[in-house]
Amino acid sequence: MTTTPIKLSALKTACQSCNLHDLCLPLGLDMGDIEKLDKIIKRSRPLQKGEYLFNSGDTFTSIYAVRSGSIKTFSESEQGDEQITGLYLPGELLGLDAINDNKHPCSAIALETTSLCEIPFDTLESLSSDIPELHHQLFRIMSKEIASDQSLLMLMAQKSAEERLAAFLVNLSSRLKVRNFSEVEFNLSMSRKDIGNYLGLTIETISRTFSRFQSEGILSTQRKYVNIHKLDVLKEMAGLSSNCNTNECPGQTA
Repeated sequence: MTTTPIKLSALKTACQSCNLHDLCLPLGLDMGDIEKLDKIIKRSRPLQKGEYLFNSGDTFTSIYAVRSGSIKTFSESEQGDEQITGLYLPGELLGLDAINDNKHPCSAIALETTSLCEIPFDTLESLSSDIPELHHQLFRIMSKEIASDQSLLMLMAQKSAEERLAAFLVNLSSRLKVRNFSEVEFNLSMSRKDIGNYLGLTIETISRTFSRFQSEGILSTQRKYVNIHKLDVLKEMAGLSSNCNTNECPGQTA
């Protein structure tokens, strides 16, 4: 796949509302360090809906940052059953789970037209040895991945269907808010079947729970469009504080 370096000016603009900012422009980096980092980042053509970024078992070479669109990751059992493991939104990094075995443990597919920044990991690792601040940011991001996995396990083990869906919607709302999108009006890129798969619920249970939330005036939906009318109620239902942010909400993928 042909790639071209991203211009520094475009990168700085894109990173203002992107977790890639943690890699490209961490506190303490001077312009010389930023230019070094800029040279290793690549941008490929956008993925179309249903197109794979990588497949389970592929050799790990890069981590990726979503610039626009969304990506879901999933694994398959020997029987061919799919288990969704993550949803990645603009500004979020994926591929970090492949570092240990040098192979991707899951597949990643675009849920809509999606553009990404590709960061070759070997080059990034070498560069981070020369830039201590960058090395620190890498560890911080990996730590967030671990904490997110633990939060999702707790969500799956301890909460009812209503609490799981509420937590999922609150988490999504929080992640969109920090990217300057509306926290109460958005389109779900995941289907209800995918949401159920991710939360360990059937599509029938997801549909019934959405219907209950609508009948109680908590939210309204039209196809994939969601309008949350009582965000505080969803937070309370999920067992989260009213000032919950992306670091506190269960189910965050990155």
